[in-house]
Amino acid sequence: MTESHELAGSSVQLRPGDRVPELALPNQDGQVILGDQLFAQGTVLYFFPSAGTPGCTKEAADFQDHVEEFGNKGYQIVGVSPDSVERLKSFEDSHELTFTLLSDRDLVAHKAFGAFGDKTIFGRLYRGVLRSTIVVEAGGVVKEAMYNVRATGHIPKLLKLVSQ
Repeated sequence: MTESHELAGSSVQLRPGDRVPELALPNQDGQVILGDQLFAQGTVLYFFPSAGTPGCTKEAADFQDHVEEFGNKGYQIVGVSPDSVERLKSFEDSHELTFTLLSDRDLVAHKAFGAFGDKTIFGRLYRGVLRSTIVVEAGGVVKEAMYNVRATGHIPKLLKLVSQ
């Protein structure tokens, strides 16, 4: 990574041009995926709080509906959450997802990618997973980093971005 970009009370936030942090996480099948493997091609890496919740289910379905379009533009979809491998496998099966899900039980990747920090829900401030989407070019350079995104509605912007 080129520089640290930190917000008060948050983990490091990435910016376009930064190199992605190292990564080694198990996927929904229990196989450890390394960043070098993952970022050998363009990747839309999205961080979500909890598999099976309404917002996270809508977000996954939205990505699934567009997985082929992203693939045609040279990008794969990869979801990351603090859920167990078993829960992610169940989530994949129950929603017929065809993309990789990674388990980050210790929040190491969430923090390294800036997807963990202070957030406000219903007027209360607390620390937790920040719903975030990082677009990574093949080779591991950040093309775009979006934090505190809504569960749905940012797919059109992402498709436009990966077309450039």
